[in-house]
Amino acid sequence: MTSPARYHREAVPRVLTSPRAVLILSWASLVTVILNVATGAAVRLSNSGLGCPDWPTCAQRQLTPPLSLHPVVEFGNRMVVVLLVVVCGATWVAAMIRQPKRRDLRWLSGGLILGVMAEAVFGAVVVYTHLNAYVVMSHFMIGIALLSVAVVLTLRANEGPGRGVPVVGNGVLWATRAYLVLLTLAIAAGTATTGAGPHAGGPDAKRVPIALSAMSQIHAETVLVTGGLLLAILWVLWRADAPGRVQDAGRVLLAAMALQGIVGYTQYFTHLPAILVGIHVLGSSIVWSIALWFHHRLSDHAPEVLPPSGGPDADESTTPGTEPVSVSA
Repeated sequence: MTSPARYHREAVPRVLTSPRAVLILSWASLVTVILNVATGAAVRLSNSGLGCPDWPTCAQRQLTPPLSLHPVVEFGNRMVVVLLVVVCGATWVAAMIRQPKRRDLRWLSGGLILGVMAEAVFGAVVVYTHLNAYVVMSHFMIGIALLSVAVVLTLRANEGPGRGVPVVGNGVLWATRAYLVLLTLAIAAGTATTGAGPHAGGPDAKRVPIALSAMSQIHAETVLVTGGLLLAILWVLWRADAPGRVQDAGRVLLAAMALQGIVGYTQYFTHLPAILVGIHVLGSSIVWSIALWFHHRLSDHAPEVLPPSGGPDADESTTPGTEPVSVSA
């Protein structure tokens, strides 16, 4: 009797457990998380927050929505959440069976699952509290936390384990961490600004009890302080002759913040058209992703060293006598 073909014995398991599979699924998770943010913004900006007044069904025992704008928009966002569950679940499974094993990728992919569960729970609470502004704000910030995990997972899946070696001084590292804290506050203030404005999710939704002009000023001032700190960081990097890739990443982040600011001021002075508010909300997730990428680039991360093809795996270790193998997509 002839032995089974190598395709059945090695090729398929190798594809399912390969580092490249985890990297591709990590990218898919990241894209799906951003899509979830965009469709969630569409629900809020089209006043479709109660388009499906029940959960998990759309209306009482009816699973699918009637063919009208608000139910379709709300149900569309729920379908994106279903896709998010599937993609993040597949990413977690791939990270768990990955060869060689990576503890950091397992934890991060598990964080995706927890984030998706929190999003689903808060989505139900949003419906049953009739679009309470503070619940809606919390729902969005959980989405930003989920986005953070997806970004870090994607970055880590493309390199070896470990924190990396900083290529800048401790002062820049701490200043960048402070920048991320300020940026988080700016995003939260932006979410509160939307809650104080005309796009709170529905015509009868409870607004944040602060004047829109006052909330907008708080948001704008927080952004200006955050941008000022980024300019100071870039100036220090330039004076210290930091690696070009680090300075380039900082300039990309500065450009993204500038564009986001232009959209923000334009939407305010044009009386908050929904399309510009939606672009601004999507822009916040893009700026946050770039900010995490910039912070990540402040350290050198070695490529992962994989064992020879078909060799045994090693948990959190490298195999002597092997060469680094890129897992870039």
